[in-house]
Amino acid sequence: MTGLLVIMGSGETAPTMVKPHREIFQRCGDRPAVLLDTPYGFQENADDISAKAVKYFADSTGRGLSVLTWRTAPAPGLPLERALTGLREAGWLFAGPGSPTYALRQWAETPFPSVLVEVLESDGVVCFASAAALTLGSHTIPVYEIYKAGTDPHWVPGLDLFHQVTGLPAVIIPHYDNAEGGHHDTRYCYLGERRLAMLEPLLPPEAFIIGVDEHTAGLFDLAARTVTVVGNGGLTLRRGGNSQRWPAGTTLPFSVFTGTVLVPGNDLAPTPAPADPPPLTSLAASTQETTARFDACLEARDPDGCVAAALDLEQALQDWIADTDVSDEREQARAALRGMLVRLGSFAGPDRFTPLVSALVDLRTAARAGRDWALSDSLRDVLASANVTIQDTPAGPSWSAE
Repeated sequence: MTGLLVIMGSGETAPTMVKPHREIFQRCGDRPAVLLDTPYGFQENADDISAKAVKYFADSTGRGLSVLTWRTAPAPGLPLERALTGLREAGWLFAGPGSPTYALRQWAETPFPSVLVEVLESDGVVCFASAAALTLGSHTIPVYEIYKAGTDPHWVPGLDLFHQVTGLPAVIIPHYDNAEGGHHDTRYCYLGERRLAMLEPLLPPEAFIIGVDEHTAGLFDLAARTVTVVGNGGLTLRRGGNSQRWPAGTTLPFSVFTGTVLVPGNDLAPTPAPADPPPLTSLAASTQETTARFDACLEARDPDGCVAAALDLEQALQDWIADTDVSDEREQARAALRGMLVRLGSFAGPDRFTPLVSALVDLRTAARAGRDWALSDSLRDVLASANVTIQDTPAGPSWSAE
């Protein structure tokens, strides 16, 4: 087996992962790059998600992607064979956000898993992120059912592809360091420690957990039998409630996960998982930092500093506009920006207010171009709350303030 299996914890279409994507694409040369839409195929905005992902990769890596539609299992015969041929021809095959259990229902009882193995055997790249990454292990967390619908914690059978190509009987958990919950624990793909501790003893004795942090990837080189951690976070081995974590920049042999080799500087003696959620990262970190700066400037009656903080948050939203992740971070950033604008309007003069309004209008234009109607509408409401009216004209948008 000579291919590269890439497992991303999240951030698959975020600015944080542009560099890893570029380096990964160098490996597959000019072979076709294929986006698989299965995990989010049940969503009404599936076409928009595909379009945003295609644009992200074109803009950030210069690579064109073709979208292979497998929203439901293709009918036997010509439809199925066409889809399988498209998969086999891929040098880079990507699947990402959505529902892992929905994806498994479409892929189970089809040749899909065996074709993924064929891609890896032909020195191709299989890059699975977020929901798709959850399907790779022997068991899968039904995230939506547990976290959103309140179903009792349980496992569902996964593709077991990771075991097949690496020889490691692992369960894959992305979003491992998630901290969206604030005061409640949403680590371990929204399970938290209490629910993961309930589930872990239900795994087979030989099984263990590999956790991949958000905005982080594990690059599993099947020929070299090594994994390299890249991105912002780390990769964690968890067995029997004890954990060992390696940060980005680390390269490990597969044998580390079986406990047969000790890596210098990374003693494999079990260490407890952190008691508190890790610090916020990415767009959430920008929201937190700019809000704190805005509040300090507001208290100091410094309108220029307030405008600068709001503009920095607007730029962060602009940087993350192509991200297809369905987390709450963007809504939190929008809410923070709305609050800044309303409070800023209470004492900032019109001349100081103009750069921020112009930036928000430009961001709304970019959101409309990217078919991000939720962000576009939210920005319109933000501006309306400050008595700013936008008019869309053939020559572009214009605005006026009362």
